[in-house]
Amino acid sequence: MKKAVVLLSGGLDSATCLAIARDQGYQCHTIAFDYGQRTRSELDAAARVSEALGAASHRVIELGMGNIGGSALTDHNIEVPEDGGEGIPVTYVPARNTVFLSLALGLAEVTGAEAIYIGVNAVDYSGYPDCRPAFIEAFQTLANLATKAGVEGNTIRIETPLMHLSKAQIIQQGEGLGLDYGLTVSCYQADAEGRACGRCDSCRLRKQGFADALVKDPTNYQ
Repeated sequence: MKKAVVLLSGGLDSATCLAIARDQGYQCHTIAFDYGQRTRSELDAAARVSEALGAASHRVIELGMGNIGGSALTDHNIEVPEDGGEGIPVTYVPARNTVFLSLALGLAEVTGAEAIYIGVNAVDYSGYPDCRPAFIEAFQTLANLATKAGVEGNTIRIETPLMHLSKAQIIQQGEGLGLDYGLTVSCYQADAEGRACGRCDSCRLRKQGFADALVKDPTNYQ
């Protein structure tokens, strides 16, 4: 069976990626990251989603990105914004997707996976530079050059099935694949039980997505 590594944060987008990869016939190995994020309950959500969708394995990799700081998601001295704003927001975590994809690339080599799925999106997103098509294209070039698999001609593809979809379209696709979004946690500042604040940028995008998709919002709000 063909294999894929799926980056699984526990949120709506990454869960949809896992459902898509499974539907496309991949044996999926999910990987989540304990990087010092403010919301620990998303790691529990990742484990729930991985089990519910029948992943072959699930790993949680510990990273010390909280020691770097520089983001409202890793530094409790920086407040999570609840009013949108211009430019790249303080919820951007420096180098996060670069680090995550690098480790996923290593796991892909070890497991013999031919693809890595990541739920980046260039439509309904917060303006993060490492969610853009140009970043993914650059990382694909790196993956081809920096791995044994790539050098031997066995390209590990970086798959971004959500890149050009709206949040509503993502939700509709997941619904069509039978994904239970009640298992997911997207909030930047969810509590220990995974209850969402309903006010942060991620909550606003998620809430609007369900409204636009004409799908009942299963989110557990505080």
